[in-house]
Amino acid sequence: MDIKALLRQATGLFSKLNKKQKIIIIATSVLTVSFLVFLLVFPIGGKDYAKGNYAVLFEGMNPSDNALVLQYLQQNQIPYKVPRDDTILIPRDRVYEERIALATKGIPKTSKVGFEIFDVKDFGATDFDQKIKFIRATEGELSRTIESLNPIQKANVHIAIPKDTVFVSKEVPPTASVMLKIKPNMRLTPAQIMGIKNLVAASVTKLTPENVKLVDENGEPLGEGDDFSTSKELAATQLKYKQNFENILENKIINILSPVVGGGDKVVARVNADFDFAQKKSTKETYDPNNVVRSEQNLEEKREGGQPKQVGGVPGAVSNIGPVQGLEDEKLKEKYEKSQNTTNYEVGKTVSEIKGEFGVLSRLSAAVVVDGRYKKVTKDGVETLEYIPLNEDEMHKIDSLVRQAIGYNQSRGDNVTVSNFEFDAKADNYVPLDRFEKFSLTVEKYLGPFMPLLKYLLVAVVIFIFYKKVISPFAERMLEIQENEEDKVESLFEINDEDDTDLNKFSEMRKRIEDQLGIGDNFSEDEVKYDVLLEKIKSSIEEKPEEIAALFKTLIKDEIAPEGRG
Repeated sequence: MDIKALLRQATGLFSKLNKKQKIIIIATSVLTVSFLVFLLVFPIGGKDYAKGNYAVLFEGMNPSDNALVLQYLQQNQIPYKVPRDDTILIPRDRVYEERIALATKGIPKTSKVGFEIFDVKDFGATDFDQKIKFIRATEGELSRTIESLNPIQKANVHIAIPKDTVFVSKEVPPTASVMLKIKPNMRLTPAQIMGIKNLVAASVTKLTPENVKLVDENGEPLGEGDDFSTSKELAATQLKYKQNFENILENKIINILSPVVGGGDKVVARVNADFDFAQKKSTKETYDPNNVVRSEQNLEEKREGGQPKQVGGVPGAVSNIGPVQGLEDEKLKEKYEKSQNTTNYEVGKTVSEIKGEFGVLSRLSAAVVVDGRYKKVTKDGVETLEYIPLNEDEMHKIDSLVRQAIGYNQSRGDNVTVSNFEFDAKADNYVPLDRFEKFSLTVEKYLGPFMPLLKYLLVAVVIFIFYKKVISPFAERMLEIQENEEDKVESLFEINDEDDTDLNKFSEMRKRIEDQLGIGDNFSEDEVKYDVLLEKIKSSIEEKPEEIAALFKTLIKDEIAPEGRG
C-alpha cells in the first residue's frame, strides 16, 4: 500500500470540500478522539474519579469486613464511596494511613492473610508471635491456592502444629483440617481429594496426607474411605458405566435401522445390560517341567588297618595287664571305603495374581419398536393415510440387524424383541396439505440444499441495499462540492423589455437615473425608489381600476366608521 498516495488522495479530497463540510468533519473527529481518550484515562467515570481524589482502600473483602470498615470510617468522619458491594474508596491522600490504622484494630478479620503479613516489621514481637504469624500466613496461602482450583468456590485451612519435644516417643505429628465449599453442580473426584491432601501435606513439615481431613460445607467428610462413602462413589461409578454402555448400543441400533425404516424418528430402541461388578481375585502357580541343578555334593571316606582291640576276658592277671607282645594276630587287619554323591535340583515356579474386570457383562436385553409404512388413499374425495405394517421377512431382517449390532450371544442368555407399531396414530390424525403447504414443501425440497448459500446471498443483498440507500447518498452529500453562489439581489432597476408599453413608461425614469449616476453628485436612492413605486402603482391602477377603487372605498370606510361611532 502506497501511504503517500493515500495521504495525497485524502488531502485532495479534503481540499475539495466547502468550508461548512470541513468544519463538520474536523469537529466530529475531535469529539470522537476526545471521547475515546476520556474513556481510556477515566474508565470509572464520575467527577471525583476524573479528578483523582479517591482511591481504593479495600477490595474483594467479605460483607462482614466491609461493615466493620464502614463503621470505622463513619465513626472517624472520613468521607468514603462504595461503587460496588466489595469495594470501598476514600480520599487518595489518606489511603495508606487508614490501612495501617485498620490493621492495628485487626480489620479485616475474616479475609485471608498470606505472607504479606511479614511486610510490616514488628521489632517487639516474640518468637511465639512470629510462629503464629507464620501459621496464619501458611493457612492463608494454602486457602488461596485451593480456591484457585476449578471445583472449589471457597476454602478454609487450619493447621495444628504441636510443641517440640526432645523425646521421640512423645513426639506428636502435625495435623490439618480443610473446609471446602464446592461450586454448584460440581463434585470432587477421589483423585482431586487426594491431590488437595498432598498439597496441604507438602506445605507443612512432617505432615502426612493421612493427617489432613477434608469436609464440605455440609460437614460431610471427603475422602475418608469409610464404607458408606466408598460404596456410594462405587455405586455412582457403576451406574454411569452401565448407562454409557446402554446408550452406545441404543445409538448403534438407531443408526443401523434409520435408513431401513425411513428415518431416526421411526425407530425406538432400549437396551438393558446386566453387569457383574464383583471383582474376583485368583492366584495361579505354574511349575516348570525342566529342572535346573541348584547344588551338588560328593563325600568319600577311606580307612585301612587292624581291627581295634577289645578289652575283655577272664578276670585275672593276663586280662588286667593287656596285650602281650608277640601275641598279635595279623589276620585281624581290615580295609574301609565309603563314597556319597548328593545332587539338588531347582524346580521353576510362576505365581500369577489375577484380578477380575471392573464389570463383566452377564446378560443383554434389547427392545426395539419400528414404525410401518403409510400410503395416501382417497375415499369419497377425501385424502387419508392408510397404515401398512411390515411383513414377516422385513421384521426378520430387522431382528437380525439388531442382534448383530449389539453382539447377541445366546449362551449368555441375551434376549432381543422387535415389534412393529403405528407411531402417534398418524393415519387417524392425518390432515391433508393445502396448496400453500405443498408449495412450501416443494420449495424446501428443491431449495433446501442451497439454503446456506441463499442465507449468505440474502445478507449480501441487504448490505448492498444499505450501501446504495444509506451510505452512498450520505457520502455523496458529504463530498458534494457546492459552489459559493452569491445571493442575487433583485435590482429595482431591472425592467422587462418584452412589453413596449412598460418601456415607454419607464424610459423617462431611466434617463433620470442615468443622469444622476453619470453627471450629478446628488444621487438619492430614496427618490428613485419612490419613483419606481409610484410608476408601479400607476400601472396597477390602469390595469385593474375597479379593484383599486374598491380597495380605496374599503379603506375610507374603515377610517370614517370609528369617528361616526364616537
